[in-house]
Amino acid sequence: MQYSPPHMSRITATNQRAGAAHTSLRLGERLRQLRVSAGMTQTELAGERFSKEYVSQIERGKTRPTRETIEWLAAQLGVDSGFLANGVSADERGRVDAALARAEALLEGRRNAEAVDEFDQIRASVAATGLPELEVRALSGEATARMREGQVREAIEILNRARSLTERPEFSDLERADVLYRLGMARYKLSSIQTAMNLFDEALKLAERSQLPSDHLRSNILAWRSRCYRRRRDLEAAREDVERALELAEGLNDRESMAHVFFQASLVADREGHWVLSRSYAERAKALYEELSDRQNLGRVMNSIGYINFLLGHPDEAIAFLKDAFRIHIELGKDADAAHDVNSLAQVHLRTGDAERAEEQARLALEMLGDRVDFLDEIGNAQLVLGRALLDQGRIDDAEQALRAAEQAYDQLSSASHRATVWVAQGDLAARRGDDTRAAHLYRSAAEALQDVRF
Repeated sequence: MQYSPPHMSRITATNQRAGAAHTSLRLGERLRQLRVSAGMTQTELAGERFSKEYVSQIERGKTRPTRETIEWLAAQLGVDSGFLANGVSADERGRVDAALARAEALLEGRRNAEAVDEFDQIRASVAATGLPELEVRALSGEATARMREGQVREAIEILNRARSLTERPEFSDLERADVLYRLGMARYKLSSIQTAMNLFDEALKLAERSQLPSDHLRSNILAWRSRCYRRRRDLEAAREDVERALELAEGLNDRESMAHVFFQASLVADREGHWVLSRSYAERAKALYEELSDRQNLGRVMNSIGYINFLLGHPDEAIAFLKDAFRIHIELGKDADAAHDVNSLAQVHLRTGDAERAEEQARLALEMLGDRVDFLDEIGNAQLVLGRALLDQGRIDDAEQALRAAEQAYDQLSSASHRATVWVAQGDLAARRGDDTRAAHLYRSAAEALQDVRF
């Protein structure tokens, strides 16, 4: 999904005008029905404050009255101003608001499956209000919950509906930015890195030009854009975004955002080879996640600390952290995260010479991951570890099959550096078979794009 060329901007403007006109017409129809039911003429309703012609323009949808005018007309008719404006009484709006708040509380508590069910149950009630602002809240919340549950493509469809609604003039740039930010996260999870970056760039521009407070959203956007830069190996840009995100989060004393940003800072420092600094950032994230009782992310950062300890030459400490991370994710029912932990353990065992255990754990990781499209990198990693473990055991044909599966997974990431790790392994396999020509070709293909595969 690319961003709008000039002709798309004209289409958007047309849609906005059409939406506003439709809203005005519906208000006008309600005004006429309520006036007739009250037995009043246009002149009587207008009184001394307005002209008969002005009331007629409102009823025909030719003009949109101000909030003060709507409140005055509602008082003359003896009806709720919210009902006149939107067709929804204040009481009904309050009930829908409360239902949305319950769903959002489940989402905030990361009870994502329950949140999906709650948003699904209130969908009809939200739609019945005809209030775009409530519909966008519901769509954004449901999409985020589904994204966390691995239903990324469904989340994108929902967010595209929210995006269309926020193009209306009654929405702020900040509300538009929030929807684009969520779309960027979804696209990142599908490894559409360039599209995700485009979305984050546009979201950041909208947030920055908004007159509303936006530090929290900007911090989140920058932290996620940093992931894109890291995936593209632009580590300087990744570090700059992380530093800006951390400054904003610290300025708000937002402990959750600070934890996420410290975690991202740890990953960037790791890629730069600053492992001691990386561990320091990860430990600060760990302390914040413990303070927040965010066990899922606590497990994730413990996995990262385990990885860093292994790089620093402490395999026993690495295994202890990885086992604790696995235990946490199993207790939470987070199979994909647990699979990540198991595959990390498989890599430790592979690199310390226990190929049989590495094979067993890589197969378990693949079984737990299934066909999760938002974990293609982890599926590729597990296939690569499996292929390496099989190769170390001399099972060359089986190793070839696993490495081919790893390459197929990495192909979907559009990442040459990920594919390069497979080419090196396939080169080793070719060399084991005595095919030095093919081995040399694969090594050369990998040379420029090679990067280490993360746990």
